[in-house]
Amino acid sequence: MKNTKELLGARIKELRKGRKLSQEELAELIGIEPRHMSRIEVGKSYPSLDRLERIAIALNVDLRDFFDFVHLEARPVNVNQINDMLKEMTDEDLKKITRILKVFVR
Repeated sequence: MKNTKELLGARIKELRKGRKLSQEELAELIGIEPRHMSRIEVGKSYPSLDRLERIAIALNVDLRDFFDFVHLEARPVNVNQINDMLKEMTDEDLKKITRILKVFVR
């Protein structure tokens, strides 16, 4: 399981790639060495709050977006949770989900 520093770094990397920026480009935008940007993204170094704010501005995201990394955590699929969500869906939603799942199963 990844620690918070690694999850934060992975989230920054994900957002950076979503903006089609290289590490070097982002590092230049926030005024640090590319080597330091790399250390942040692999979870070897925490960015300061000031630096985190500069990254957020450069990536055009809110600070809180950096901590939305639940999808990056390694955890087993919780079938009960999926079943609970399915029970709350309308028939129309269930039809859509069925079509989507068929694509993945093929």
